[in-house]
Amino acid sequence: MTDADPPFGVVHNSLTGGGGVGGSVVQAGTINGGLHLHARPLPTPRQLPPSPRRLIGRDADLAALDRSLSEDAGPEATVVVTGPAGVGKTALAAQWLRGLAERFPDGQLYADLRGYAPGGPADPAEALGAFLRAFGISPVPRSLAEGAALWRSLAAERRIAVLLDNASTAAQVRPLLPGSDGSVVVVTSRRRLTGLGMDGAVFRPLAPLAAEASTEILAARVGGRRVADESDAAAEVVDACAGLPLAICLAAARIAARPAQSLAATAEMLGRGTDRLAALNAEGETVQDLLDASYGVLERDAARLYGLLGLLPFGEFTLENAAVLMDVDLPAADRLLDGLIDVHLLEERGPERFRFHDLVRLHARAHGRELRGTEAGRAALDRVVDWYLASATAAEAVVSPSHRTLARDHLTRPLHPAREFTDAVPALQWLDEERDRLADVLRWCEELDRPAAAWQLADAMWPLFLRLRPARLWVEAHRIGLRAARTAGDRSGELRMLTSGGNGLRNAGEGEEAARWFTEALDLARELDHPLAQANALYGLSQTHRMAGRLAEAAECLHRVVELREPQDYLRGSALARLAYGEVLLLADRAAEAVEPVERAGRELSSIGDDYEAARAMAFLGLAHGLLGAYDLADGCLASALAGFRAGLSAHWEARTLEFAGQVEERRGRPEEARARFEQSLARYRDVGAAVEAARLADRLAAYGIDPGVTPRPGGPAA
Repeated sequence: MTDADPPFGVVHNSLTGGGGVGGSVVQAGTINGGLHLHARPLPTPRQLPPSPRRLIGRDADLAALDRSLSEDAGPEATVVVTGPAGVGKTALAAQWLRGLAERFPDGQLYADLRGYAPGGPADPAEALGAFLRAFGISPVPRSLAEGAALWRSLAAERRIAVLLDNASTAAQVRPLLPGSDGSVVVVTSRRRLTGLGMDGAVFRPLAPLAAEASTEILAARVGGRRVADESDAAAEVVDACAGLPLAICLAAARIAARPAQSLAATAEMLGRGTDRLAALNAEGETVQDLLDASYGVLERDAARLYGLLGLLPFGEFTLENAAVLMDVDLPAADRLLDGLIDVHLLEERGPERFRFHDLVRLHARAHGRELRGTEAGRAALDRVVDWYLASATAAEAVVSPSHRTLARDHLTRPLHPAREFTDAVPALQWLDEERDRLADVLRWCEELDRPAAAWQLADAMWPLFLRLRPARLWVEAHRIGLRAARTAGDRSGELRMLTSGGNGLRNAGEGEEAARWFTEALDLARELDHPLAQANALYGLSQTHRMAGRLAEAAECLHRVVELREPQDYLRGSALARLAYGEVLLLADRAAEAVEPVERAGRELSSIGDDYEAARAMAFLGLAHGLLGAYDLADGCLASALAGFRAGLSAHWEARTLEFAGQVEERRGRPEEARARFEQSLARYRDVGAAVEAARLADRLAAYGIDPGVTPRPGGPAA
């Protein structure tokens, strides 16, 4: 180097003559002459990940994505595909974009934003640099803002498709949006990324596959003949995978790798609870890992709620359940649930109702076990039991106040208060809506060693059993309750379970066992010197006699019931005994004698505001008048009773009243009207699962030459 040379590293290029430079710049000082440099053009980026040739079960989803590019959607489109881990978001997006190659000929770009990777989400600058380099821009700007601006400038002249996979937040995605009329962007995420709505994005939630599509995938992977030969086992495998394509493919890989092993063996293995998560793996990829990654981004309280929800005995839960578990108010619980929904660990099923995907529930339960042994975890579970016990008791106090006489033992007092009711109809509606969860909590009490809560919850559910007649649940609840009362050594609870459970057995058609329960109750009531309890047991025995056709024995029991109740000034109980006696007289074809006790019972029940039992008396009175030929009186009584039951007092007694109306129509010689009433009654009995009564109505209709297999819905003209 001489003094005349420029400093090292500083070169000034000059070009003379007719030369042209294309592509990369050459730092070569002075060039004279006709030098021409031509760089090889870069290939068009085709970076989309591989996907199946055909996406089974996703035709509707692909069509929905197509609509995102319709003329109405405008020339620019950003689509956010969301869903739980393993549901097939990436495969769907890649397949769809690959089909649009001709529409976006200038490139298909892909970036894995690693939203749930152990090392944390990717820096958007990393993906931005890769996009720019794919189009020959190097080096890329160091500033994210400058890089994003250059990316938008480059995209403005091109028609490109971009897949941003596994995004974590809207902020991570936003710098990568081309912002041009000639581009389409698909973002996949386990989060909802609602913030991208401000950028004009449309959202396409992706649900698990239907069983038919899942079976088709399994058959494609392991062979249609194998699936057909073991169709039941194949169905179990599909059910265990709960509609997740990843889980189905992992199960299929396991099956294909063991050609000598039956599908039944895999189905059995997948049915072992949490073992299912570990079993669904292939070459290091597992459902467990995906769920762990989603769980890992949760805030501390949301993670705690996730585990506690996994311990609940029911699969669908409410906002109130979450509030009680965490001992917070409803807005705070809603925020925590929103965190779970955001990463698709939780599905929203309706207003304030949620559920776990089956595999997610297993994962949540595994985390919940870590909490269950702690004092705080056990207190959370006790709060759920106590909240349901208190809420059911509040409903019982409104719907059946005369039944609400026994103590309630609460271990906790949740911050979120129990339900309160001022009217019987919404109280009964709540019991009906919550019946499955109430039943699950009652069974759960045995597991939690809460025997007092078990029998008390069965007792609090009395209005549900009396009005809606879920026969199997009635019996099951009282079997559990009777065991629990005896375990707790509570004689009053045992007595109540025997009498209430005996009624359930009787209504389920188990007359002999019901009689044994009532006899045990009578013996215990005499031992405790409890006259009203003796009367209750005798009343139950009268009903078993009536159903067995022993009408004289039934009448004798009812006379003794009145003798025991009247000295105790138990007006309602005496009225109910008179009403039952009137029913016995009707069955004995002594309708004229039945009118007086039924009318008196109705007056007495109305005087104390017992609308349900007064409506029952009105229904029996209508039947009595009809059997005596006083059809106008019968029609009026039955219409009044039916209106009350349809207003929410009892679906079961709506069916019974329609049956009475059919009997009256038969007596007045109108077979077509009688048949219509019986058909409506049968449909209503079936609605409430009253098998014994439904069988009786089916026999009646068979006499009319009617196939009772299909019957119309109730709701004809008022009786």
